[in-house]
Amino acid sequence: MTDAQETAAASSLRTTGGAPPDDGGTTASGAPTPLLEPREGIPPVVADADTLAEVIAAFAAGSGPVAVDAERASGYRYGQRAYLVQLRRAGAGTALIDPVACPDLSALGAALSGVEWVLHAATQDLPCLREIGMVPTLLFDTELAGRLAGFPRVGLGAMVENVLGYVLEKGHSAVDWSTRPLPEPWLRYAALDVELLVDLRDALEKELDRQGKLDWAHQEFAAIAAAPPPEPRKDPWRRTSGMHKVRRRRQLGVVRELWQTRDRIAQRRDVSPGKVLSDAAIVEAALALPSDAHALGALNGFGHRTSRRQLEQWQAAVDRAKALSESQLPQPGQPVTGPPPPRAWADKDPEAAARLSAARSAVSALAEELNMPQENLISPDTVRRVCWEPPRPADAPAVTAALTALGARPWQIEQVAPTLVTALAGADGGGETAE
Repeated sequence: MTDAQETAAASSLRTTGGAPPDDGGTTASGAPTPLLEPREGIPPVVADADTLAEVIAAFAAGSGPVAVDAERASGYRYGQRAYLVQLRRAGAGTALIDPVACPDLSALGAALSGVEWVLHAATQDLPCLREIGMVPTLLFDTELAGRLAGFPRVGLGAMVENVLGYVLEKGHSAVDWSTRPLPEPWLRYAALDVELLVDLRDALEKELDRQGKLDWAHQEFAAIAAAPPPEPRKDPWRRTSGMHKVRRRRQLGVVRELWQTRDRIAQRRDVSPGKVLSDAAIVEAALALPSDAHALGALNGFGHRTSRRQLEQWQAAVDRAKALSESQLPQPGQPVTGPPPPRAWADKDPEAAARLSAARSAVSALAEELNMPQENLISPDTVRRVCWEPPRPADAPAVTAALTALGARPWQIEQVAPTLVTALAGADGGGETAE
């Protein structure tokens, strides 16, 4: 979407969308209106069973979709648990719930079963909501809706400003939400995050319908709601920043031992692992293979603030890695479960490389035509897998079956399959394909 298209779409949405009924979405000069206070003020934080029961009853009796958001303490605490849950629904108003004081919100989740939940970037919040018993059966993701509608900026602040004409204050997005009591400015910010979510949802629904993409969005939302919890990541230590510098297996063993030691400490202390020891320090120690705590203390990341006891603790992890037998050391790289990296295709299989190049160009052109990001049109991994091991013959039914097996949604298959059939046929020298 060009700047002119975005401006026109936003203008149209502000005309037809559901901005708050009191004063509209823009000032007399046409500038966005700062949104400074929730309509009913900042609600008290729900932190006891009796008040929670009242909120559950109110939201069960409300009407229409429910806006849902959660605040975490990423970078401060261990894990991704929720430290504040915000909701808003017509007839119930806004609620701010402390999931530390009220750790089981399954009754609230059950009361809202069958109700459409409106979230922004749903996949970020659903894991921590699931931990406290809140799992939607229906949802509307305003960030994903913005992507499908072609908006280049899909953060909540940008969407609310462009679509509804309001400016949200976003200064508290990265604060430590585990703080108790939560300061009033943070609570105001949290309440405002759900203040306009349903209004934004209504406006985006109209825009998606206008573009003929509403059914596509519904398929995407249903897939998110139905997705099972992700499997635990295998060998999470391999995601240590700077790992590309570590090449030898003994060094990999040091990274693993230090990472696992850090993780145990962080979990026990309930702090972010990065506050215990930085990734850069782990990689530095792995490359240096220090002989003792004194040598370790001279490395970057193990400065004068690191106590003797801490240095000995980290050195013990290094020594454990040094003592491992060859068979116990990790292998470089991770087991490959799919196609090799695309950069290696030209050497391993030039024909597959040609197929991938043709398919990428075709998908890129189609995404531009449909005015959406390529990754939302079809997963890049799906395209790679089809090109690496294409069905034979690479006709429409076979490509459709391959895309279905890889988890593509019906709307994606309808749009992409013909394009891939043509690209695969052209890259394979114009071989015969069936319609």
